[in-house]
Amino acid sequence: MRFDLPQDRKLVYETRFPIRWGDMDAMGHVNNTIYFRYLEIVRVEWFDKLDAAPNPKGQGPVIVNACCTFHKQLEYPGEVLAKLFVSNPGRSSFEEWVTLERADQPGLIYASGGATVVWTDFPTQKSVPLPEDLRALLV
Repeated sequence: MRFDLPQDRKLVYETRFPIRWGDMDAMGHVNNTIYFRYLEIVRVEWFDKLDAAPNPKGQGPVIVNACCTFHKQLEYPGEVLAKLFVSNPGRSSFEEWVTLERADQPGLIYASGGATVVWTDFPTQKSVPLPEDLRALLV
């Protein structure tokens, strides 16, 4: 299955973080499971920046699927430049996409991935409409 970024995406956040020695596997490149951790780092930083982190007694984002396509191998040492995009806002959900580049090679995508985010009322375990301030950032 091939993962393609949608044409109608909107860039909403960028961050950088180091590739750690422990991120590598026996083959000498970043282990494929670590890429999902990288996607999580970007998503959580963005939600924290928006003051929209999950609140177990209230509402917040839930990831209902996740995917990643590995284009090139990331290797230690280095720094990742991650860009987070959003698309397709609905009543209670939207798509988020992330590209992972090396900071010393901007524009060359090493991995791309994303997730469907559903805004959820945690006590009732039901989806609820996206907050208006968040929706405004998505369109």
